[in-house]
Amino acid sequence: MKTILTGLRPTGNLHLGHYFGAGINYLKLQDEYDFYLEIADVQALTDNFNNPLKVRENVLEITKDLLAIGLDPKKVHFFIQSKIPPIAELTVFYSNLVTVARLQRNPTVKNEIMQKKDLFGNNGESITYGFLGYPVSQAADITAFDGEVVPVGDDQLPLLEQCREIVRKFNSIYGNTLKEPVQVLSNTTRVKGLDGNEKMGKSLNNAIYLVDDEKTIEKKIMGTLTDTNKIKKDDPANPNKCMVYYYHNLVNKKENTTKICSECQKGERGCVACKKELIEAMNAFLEPIKKRRSLYDDEKVKEILKEGTDIALSKAENQLKKVKNAMKIDY
Repeated sequence: MKTILTGLRPTGNLHLGHYFGAGINYLKLQDEYDFYLEIADVQALTDNFNNPLKVRENVLEITKDLLAIGLDPKKVHFFIQSKIPPIAELTVFYSNLVTVARLQRNPTVKNEIMQKKDLFGNNGESITYGFLGYPVSQAADITAFDGEVVPVGDDQLPLLEQCREIVRKFNSIYGNTLKEPVQVLSNTTRVKGLDGNEKMGKSLNNAIYLVDDEKTIEKKIMGTLTDTNKIKKDDPANPNKCMVYYYHNLVNKKENTTKICSECQKGERGCVACKKELIEAMNAFLEPIKKRRSLYDDEKVKEILKEGTDIALSKAENQLKKVKNAMKIDY
C-alpha cells in the first residue's frame, strides 16, 4: 500500500467544517493507504508559542474527535509530531534548500500572516522565524514517512507545492532519494460558518463542534443567519440565502430538505420552526459520533498514541538514515 500522511493542529476540538471537509475523506482513505495521521503540536506552537498549555490539552481532545468520527487505530497510525526527532533534523536540512523570499511569497503563508495581525502585526513585521518556516517543517513531516499522497484542501495546495520544490531540489543535489508527493483533494467544498462566512473556523467563533452539547447547539442554531428579506413568518424567502437551510442540507435527509425548500419559498415555513427542526436533525447527526467518543478515555487514547508514535518513529528513523547517507553525513 502507498503511504499517506496528513496532520491536524491540536488547538481545539473538531467542528463540522473539519468533518465534511476532511473527516469523510479520511474514512475512505484509511482503507486504501498505509495511513499516518500526525497530531501536529510543534506546528501548533508556531502561532501558539505563548500558550503551550492550550496545545498540550488538545492533543488528547483532537485524537478523541478523530476516533469518534470512525477512524480505526488498527488502520491509522496516530502519532505526536514532537515525539519524532527525525522531523526536526530534516527541517534543519531542508531549510538550506528554500529562500526566505520564496517562503514570503507562499500564498497560504501570506494569508495566514494577514489573519494573525494581533500576533504578527498589520504587515507581518513581527513574524517569527518558526512561523515563516513552517512549510519547511511540513515538507519534513511528509518526507519523514516517505509520504506519496497527501490529502489537502485547495487552500493548502501552495504548501504541498513548496514540499515538492524542496524534494526536487534535494534530489537534484544529493541524488534520487525522496519521493515527490501528490495531493488527494477533498470532494467536499469548504463548510460555511453560522454567520455566513465562507469558512467555519475556530478563531471566527462561527462553528458547531462535534462535542457541542444539546443546549449549546440550540443556542448556536437559534442565532444562525437567515434570509434578511423575510420579515414575517408567512413571507416567502430564498432558502439559498439562509444558513439554516444550508445546514439542513448537510445533516438532514434529502426528502426533508426538498420539503423545507418548497415551504420556505412559498412562505409556508417560519424561521423559528425551521431552526427547531434543524436542532433536532443536528443532534441526531452528532449522536453516534458522541457515542463513539465516549468509548475512549484518556488512558486508552494515550495507548493508541504511543503505539502509533512508536511505528511512526521507526519509519522516520529509517528515512533519516537514507537522507543522511545521501548528504554524506552518515558518520
